[in-house]
Amino acid sequence: MTAAAHALERYDWARIAQQLEAEGWAPLSALFSAAQVRALTTAFDAPAAASPAQAPAHQGERRYLDGALPCPLDGLAPALYARLAPLAQSWSQRLGRIAASLPLARADPPLLHRLREDEAHPLTHETDEAAFALRLVALLSDPDQDFSGGEFVMTEQRPRQQSRPLVLPLGLGDAALIAAAHRPIRGAQGDYRATVRHAISRVRGGMRMGLELPLNSPR
Repeated sequence: MTAAAHALERYDWARIAQQLEAEGWAPLSALFSAAQVRALTTAFDAPAAASPAQAPAHQGERRYLDGALPCPLDGLAPALYARLAPLAQSWSQRLGRIAASLPLARADPPLLHRLREDEAHPLTHETDEAAFALRLVALLSDPDQDFSGGEFVMTEQRPRQQSRPLVLPLGLGDAALIAAAHRPIRGAQGDYRATVRHAISRVRGGMRMGLELPLNSPR
């Protein structure tokens, strides 16, 4: 068992599944230690570890971790995938997809991003219907010292209802599991589909670094 996989044992996975069902997201508080955060942020500027990813104007810098993964991520995506696959398959069936069609792996590497003053990420969601239903996001800067603004925001659109906004309360080293695009919600007439989008609000000062980890990455 990798160190990253071992770290997951301290969380209450029954409670996490319940919150994902109820809210479309669940926290993994203090997933990364201060030393692990430094290892990840250092990888951002290491040519052997990361390669640039295209980012539109005013959306900061992005790097794919397509070299040897830093220790905090070694084995993390497969370990999360194994724990969350039953829930993802249940969502797939309830949304009318064939659970057996869920991919075991897809070559999406982890993504680091860096935002400075007046930069932001607009609302987005996974557009590939075959993608895994969940992903991990993490904050690699201290909102009390390193930056202001830059909140991680989610919106959930339910049929015939206004979008529901959510702000995830992330601190340094905190992570969250989020619905990547759609999730089923039980209604009086059965399940219906909610569309979930996520964004990072405008950074008002300082520098914010974060991580997105697709959970069906083969790494």
